[in-house]
Amino acid sequence: MSKIFPNAEAALEGVIANDLLVAAGGFGLCGIPERLLDAVKASGVTGLTFASNNAGIDNEGIGKLLRTRQVKKMISSYVGENKEFERQFLSGELEVEFCPQGTLAERMRAGGAGIPGFYTKTGVGTQVAEGKEHKDFADHDGVMSTYILERGIFADLSIVKAWKADETGNLIFRKTARNFNQPAATCGKVCVAEVEEIVPAGALEADEIHLPGVFVNRMILGAPYDKKIEFRTVRTREDA
Repeated sequence: MSKIFPNAEAALEGVIANDLLVAAGGFGLCGIPERLLDAVKASGVTGLTFASNNAGIDNEGIGKLLRTRQVKKMISSYVGENKEFERQFLSGELEVEFCPQGTLAERMRAGGAGIPGFYTKTGVGTQVAEGKEHKDFADHDGVMSTYILERGIFADLSIVKAWKADETGNLIFRKTARNFNQPAATCGKVCVAEVEEIVPAGALEADEIHLPGVFVNRMILGAPYDKKIEFRTVRTREDA
């Protein structure tokens, strides 16, 4: 069966529903699954929980879904660039589970590997550790340190953005756009990817592939894309 669908709406048909946990790749506006997020918005589903490094910016990325009140909870690391996120959080309209960036990536990777939990030092002694199991382990010098238990993320749906794919779903991510896309893709029951280019099976060198096609259930060709910039800072041109 072909993994290639004609558009984002078709690729999400039958797999998007209310109250899902969605793992989304991307960082800010870098490597985000734009077409798929637009299709999620158009579907009208509500009560979504997103595991994503952040929510994009106002009215871009997951920020679009915040505007339409389709997101009930964010599991995120960095949320400082989205004013609507801030407003909803401070007003109690949005539930937020803050998660250190490396821990979030590892929670996704762990879920993708079938690992239900792991211990980490990150967050010990902070609000991140509240309500979590604490346990002491010896390091390589025999010194005991406290760790907290973090849970792997097992998402209902993964949506990711890749640079290039072959027809079987093997993916290559471009430079920093690799970010959270790789671990996010592995931890969902169903993974839908949008890509900039699809090539015939066998056209990719094995060593080029970042994510094997076994993790990818559905794909769309999302190109062309507009290059969006989160912040534009300029200085006054000096007189010659």
